[in-house]
Amino acid sequence: MISGKNWSQASLRGLLLLIFFLVSHQSATARPPAVEPAPGNVFVQTPIKKIPPQDDSFILTPAKDLALEPENARKADALADFVEGTRLEENADMDNALAAYEKVLNVDPGVAELALRVAALLSRQEDFPRAIDVLKDAIKAKPREPGPYLQLSFIYAKYLKKTDQALKYVNQAIALDPQNFDAYQRLYEIEAVAGEPQKALLALDRAAKVKSDEPSFWIRLGKLYASIVFKSQAEPNPDELKRVNGFFQKAVQNAADDPAILKDVADYYAASQQIQEAIPLYLKVLELQPQDSNAREKLAAGFVITNQRPKAIEMLQEIILQHPEKYQPYDLLAQLLDEGARALERANQPEAAKAEFAKAAGRYEQCLLIDSNHANTYLRLAELLIGPLRESERAVKILGEARQRFPNVPEFTYFLAIALREAKHAQQALTTFEEALNEAQAENEEVLNARFYFDYGAAADQAGLYDKAADLFRKSISLDPGNAAEAYNYVGFMWAEHNMHLDEAEEMIGRALQLDPNNGAYLDSLGWVHYRKGKYEDALKELLRAAQNLTRDDPVVLEHIGDTYSKLNRMPQALDYWQKAMTLNPENKLLAEKIESTKTTISKGPPSNINR
Repeated sequence: MISGKNWSQASLRGLLLLIFFLVSHQSATARPPAVEPAPGNVFVQTPIKKIPPQDDSFILTPAKDLALEPENARKADALADFVEGTRLEENADMDNALAAYEKVLNVDPGVAELALRVAALLSRQEDFPRAIDVLKDAIKAKPREPGPYLQLSFIYAKYLKKTDQALKYVNQAIALDPQNFDAYQRLYEIEAVAGEPQKALLALDRAAKVKSDEPSFWIRLGKLYASIVFKSQAEPNPDELKRVNGFFQKAVQNAADDPAILKDVADYYAASQQIQEAIPLYLKVLELQPQDSNAREKLAAGFVITNQRPKAIEMLQEIILQHPEKYQPYDLLAQLLDEGARALERANQPEAAKAEFAKAAGRYEQCLLIDSNHANTYLRLAELLIGPLRESERAVKILGEARQRFPNVPEFTYFLAIALREAKHAQQALTTFEEALNEAQAENEEVLNARFYFDYGAAADQAGLYDKAADLFRKSISLDPGNAAEAYNYVGFMWAEHNMHLDEAEEMIGRALQLDPNNGAYLDSLGWVHYRKGKYEDALKELLRAAQNLTRDDPVVLEHIGDTYSKLNRMPQALDYWQKAMTLNPENKLLAEKIESTKTTISKGPPSNINR
């Protein structure tokens, strides 16, 4: 059915001009013919009859030569009725608007657009008999106009549930205008609603056989067919995909250099995960419309999906140069830089990774300057500042702002607690974790997962509340025992570090190693428990295994090995490992003191007392 949105101002103007033209045309033909001069006379002088002057203000009847012929007068009245109808419709006075429109149709029932509009309004009022009469009158007046047939098929199918009549009229519309895609779509919908899916597909097959050079015809057919092929969760079979692609290829073949058509087809390929086919079309669109930033963004996204990260970054930088005020390019660029930095981190290139992380953080900050209403951007930035960049104080500031802007999002309170913990504000961190716990219980309990209690436990450990920390780690383990290796190890190492509950600590670390037997950090924890128990040979064995299993040197593990060699009175080896640890952690003052003290002992003590 034609809705109010489709009743455009252009249609109204066209209808007004049509009626005006009819009136003007009829008026012109009603004028008396020019008088030809009498034969043989070039000029015939006629005596002029004097007419006495008269006061026009008292003449109520127009002069005869200005009066409209009866037919033209009717059309002029129809024009006035049409204008009045549009005014009444704009004022939502639908009954009187309909009455005015029907007066127009009484003059000329073949004004198809108005007939469709009136039928739509009558259908909305469920006055289907009158709507059908209006449309049938329009067909009688102009039997070659397909619009009324389509509207009749719609009324019979949707409202009256008379499929046979609906099919009759839609087929008549197709016969009148075989290239009108609306008719094929109507036929498809009628058959589909009637529970005839195979016949519905035949309607599309019928459309596919049309010889049309109109690209929009093929795009609409392709989209309709795609909605069927892609409606299930299963992947479409290759033959179906090939057929849908064929419709869009016909659109491209007939599009010439129309960027709107090319972009529409590229969007289809992108949406159907055929990125390799979408990219050349987006490139063509940008050749035709270099300023189309939307196409540029989609092209950048295509490069991302196809793992062409350098091209994607280059494209996004171009978008930023063109539109520095736009939020989206900065956000996507930040995510790409973040992913690239993590790849460098995995490749053991920490310095290069840190530089990329810093660039990503800068882009996220630019996003927030442009539009600070994106919660995820705050979280991504905070994660970079807390983690790879180790700028926890900046993270505290950012998360404080985010918490004020999004007061009912417990994730911000949770992240703020972590930032405070990493910034060594232990008491504030504990208070904030408790606030996050309360907020999550009220707003979103999904936040209270195993990781939450692990992070809370680490904060309690930092604050010196070891029993509270152990309880929180146990809670974390109970929520996800299959992935609890880190929690088992943390509580075991915490007890070993503070020389308490050593047997239980060894049991906890043993459980961590059952889940991840070759984890260097867990082997270090086990070695440290042995050290605390005075089992230095066992400790050294596990600590050396830990160093071998780590992907990079760790200053804590190296210091532990040095401490164990020291207990075994193998001072040169102890000094060697301590110095390695000092290189990685030059700010460790206690380690520096151990090194100096050991050097002094070696220089003064008799060689026989030192195991080499």
